[in-house]
Amino acid sequence: MTRVYISADLEGVSGVVHGSQLNEGTEYEAARRLMTEEVNAAIAGALDAGASEIVVNDSHGSMRNLLPDRLNPAALLITGTPKPLSMVEGVQDGEYRCAMFVGYHAGMGCLGVLSHTYSGSRVRNVKVNGINMGETGINAAVAGAFNIPVALITGDDRVCAEASELLPGIITADVKQARGRYVARGLHPEKARELIRKQAKLAVERAGEMEPLRLSEPVALELEFLNSGQAEGGALLPGVRMLNPTTLEFRGDSLLQAFAMLRALINLG
Repeated sequence: MTRVYISADLEGVSGVVHGSQLNEGTEYEAARRLMTEEVNAAIAGALDAGASEIVVNDSHGSMRNLLPDRLNPAALLITGTPKPLSMVEGVQDGEYRCAMFVGYHAGMGCLGVLSHTYSGSRVRNVKVNGINMGETGINAAVAGAFNIPVALITGDDRVCAEASELLPGIITADVKQARGRYVARGLHPEKARELIRKQAKLAVERAGEMEPLRLSEPVALELEFLNSGQAEGGALLPGVRMLNPTTLEFRGDSLLQAFAMLRALINLG
């Protein structure tokens, strides 16, 4: 059985460039349809490559964005929040040939469309074992803890470059080029889906050549907030040390322990 995992975000979808498209409002319904169809394209590509089971995890915001009745019926959908592994919930459920990150965005501080790291209103930067990481890297490391390589990423040119630097051999689908935080030159949605389907097929076919991202343990985590008030609550937790007024440090025995603390600190911020 060839099982494929998909984590689906929204900011990296072609045609999405502004916060008004990300949450409930006049533009949100159109954006979630675009998101669903890009995920369908990735599903189709995985099926083209012989996948027998596909699990999709809705990974944006409320994690209730994908339209179940419009999703390819070949896929299983994980929806809702909170989830133990958040954006990569489901990777713990048995063996997968690979993971695919669809609709992803670059990390905070990058010149990408709607770039941020988990929380644009709280997080300035995250370092894992001294390496700056956005959502792509951290989520890939969690998947790697379960021996799953990330074989495909789709989004703007900046997140594709970010992934390629961290994950050698990853297949990319650059559906838009960032011209600013709220500006992109993007493919027509139909062209974006064609590209994603083609690259998803290639990713599943080549997944055996790719290595999971495995980080040395114990894991050193640094979380820098936007202001000192956001760090104060987390600094009270056992094992957490304040490096400066906005930065907290934690050392976890495992990547999964460090990831759980990261989520807790962000939620407290």
